[in-house]
Amino acid sequence: MNEIPCASMLRLCHYFVSICSVHFVSMIAAESSFVFRNMAEASSDVMDWPKKDNRRFLHVVYRVGDLDRTIQFYTDCFGMKLLRKRDIPDEKYSNAFMGFGPETSNFVVELTYNYGVSSYDIGTGFGHFAISTQDVSKIVESVRAKGGNVTREPGPVKGGNSIIAFVKDPDGYTFELIQRGPTPEPLCQVMLRVGDLDRAIKFYEKALGMRLLRKIERPEYKYTIGMMGYAEEYESIVLELTYNYDVTEYTKGNAYAQIAIGTDDVYKSGEVVKIANQELGGKITREPGPVPGIGTKIVSFLDPDGWKTVLVDNKDFLKELE
Repeated sequence: MNEIPCASMLRLCHYFVSICSVHFVSMIAAESSFVFRNMAEASSDVMDWPKKDNRRFLHVVYRVGDLDRTIQFYTDCFGMKLLRKRDIPDEKYSNAFMGFGPETSNFVVELTYNYGVSSYDIGTGFGHFAISTQDVSKIVESVRAKGGNVTREPGPVKGGNSIIAFVKDPDGYTFELIQRGPTPEPLCQVMLRVGDLDRAIKFYEKALGMRLLRKIERPEYKYTIGMMGYAEEYESIVLELTYNYDVTEYTKGNAYAQIAIGTDDVYKSGEVVKIANQELGGKITREPGPVPGIGTKIVSFLDPDGWKTVLVDNKDFLKELE
C-alpha cells in the first residue's frame, strides 16, 4: 500500500478542519439568527399587548387628614356622591370612594385616611384635578360658602375663550373647574408635572398604551402640556403631563399616591412595563400577582419621573364591587 506523505496528510487535515469549521460557524450563525428573530418577534408581540388590552382609568388615590370633612366638602361643593366606604382597623386606615357615577363605568377618587395623621405634604410635582361643569361660577360660590379657598376667579383662560376657575379643598388639593357642556365623565383630568415631556409621552404610550390626544405649547408662559388618554378628551378622563421650561425635578411629598388603571392581564402588562422601564426609566414596585387577603391581581410601578401607577385586573376589580 502506498503511504500518503506527511505534508500531504497535514494539508488534507487542515482542509477538513477548515470545511468543518465553516460549516459549524454557519450552523451557529443560522441558529443565532433564528433565536434573535424569535426574540424580536416575541418582544414585538409583548409590546403590542396594550393596544389589544381593555384599558380604563379606574380611580386616583390620595391621602386626606379628615375623611368625613372631605366627603362633606366634595358632596356639597362639587356634587360628588359617596359610592362606598371601608374601614381597615388592622391596618389603621379608612377609604372612601367618591365620584359622579358608578365605579363600573366612571373614574372616581379614592380618599385615604391614615389613623392619627391630620396633614400631608402635597409637594411641587402634583398639579391638580379637574372637574367639567356647565356652571363654573356656581361651584365657586359653593366652595366659598363652605370655607374653601378660591385661588382663581371664574374667567376666560389665557389666550382662549374657555371659562375656568381654580379652587382648593380643605387638604390643599387644587381643582380646576372647566365650563363645558354635558359629559359622561365630569372628573376629567389629573395633572402631574414631569421633567422631560417627550420621555414621559413615550413611556405612557409604550407602557400603558395611551394616546397623545393633544400637545399644547405655551412658550410665552414657559410650559408645554401633553394630554394622554384612551378616549377623546371631552369624553373621558385624561392625564395632563406638564413640562415647565428648565425644571427637571419636583418633590413628590406624601399626599398624592397613584392612579389605578384596569387591564385584562396584569402579567402581560407587567412584562410591557418592564421593557418600557428598561428603555425609558422607572421601576416595578410590586410584581404581578394577587394582593394578600383580597385576591385582586395587580402590578404597580413608577414612571421615569417617579409617579406611581397600579394596573388592576378588570374581573377582580368588578368582584370587589359586588
